[in-house]
Amino acid sequence: MAVRVDQELRESQGPWSPEWLGEPSVPGRASGPGDPGGPAGPAGLGGSGESVAFGAAARALGLSTREFELAVQLGEVRTVTTGPGRRVACEELRRVTAAEGFPEALIARLRVVGTAESAELLGITQGRLTRLARGGFFAPVRFYVNRYRAVVWLYLASDLTEFAVRQPELLSGRTPPGLSAALAAGEDWRAAKWRGRRIGQLLAQTEDPWARAAVLASVLGSVELASAVADPYERAHLRELRPALVRMRPEAGAVRDVIDAVVTADDPREIRRYRAALASSLDDARRARSAPRPDAGPEPAFDDRTPVPGRPRGLWRKLIGRR
Repeated sequence: MAVRVDQELRESQGPWSPEWLGEPSVPGRASGPGDPGGPAGPAGLGGSGESVAFGAAARALGLSTREFELAVQLGEVRTVTTGPGRRVACEELRRVTAAEGFPEALIARLRVVGTAESAELLGITQGRLTRLARGGFFAPVRFYVNRYRAVVWLYLASDLTEFAVRQPELLSGRTPPGLSAALAAGEDWRAAKWRGRRIGQLLAQTEDPWARAAVLASVLGSVELASAVADPYERAHLRELRPALVRMRPEAGAVRDVIDAVVTADDPREIRRYRAALASSLDDARRARSAPRPDAGPEPAFDDRTPVPGRPRGLWRKLIGRR
């Protein structure tokens, strides 16, 4: 069964590999600290060791805010931690702008397409495109909730063309029996693949052991997190550090539950994998330092249902459109 084989391959990987979390690795595209690149680049940028804010970096690269955000997430533009937040080293901007084909090649790698455009790109029907996406053959890179409160998935055009080269047999003919059976049983890997991709991106941006544990905890609902992390002070520290997987406007209101359903792992197999990864990460974090806690006094009863600013709220058991 095609989907089952894909699942077993993921589960055979180690808990820190992107494949294990549901996202194929891409050599040379990891985000986060690292060699910021060569010295050549556009005039007007600072010297070695200097950095600029994201807005200035986006303007230097000729990217919109959304394009730049995606470039950072994909590791196309590497960032560094300086003081209170993340910035872009001037040497990194020179590396990006000196790359062959800039800016057209970079913009092409950042091209995002919806279902209709994806199907047209691959020369297949929208129905087949959706079946392949539900089967987990490629990962969404973004999503949004439309006015009908339905999740609309978006894909990297480059991912789709790579898939077409890798598995051309899936673009025509009958749907493989294994995939048909999995879809008939309600399988839908789109949200899990998106979560795996997003978690991999966030893990690549930090080396701090508690921050890495918080990244893994960010896809677990409050009940699962309380079960996985018994110490209330550790849970509180993870909630404080965990990042928002998506930006959500304060007025999101009616679509908040839909977004929360996407960002929260709900399949028992996926939950087990994240809990195992979190347990391993917590071991590393505890060896590095203890979670903050008062010097004396009884342990407080933390309410796991209290929303953290910038984080979606609640626990959802079913992803929209899944069994």
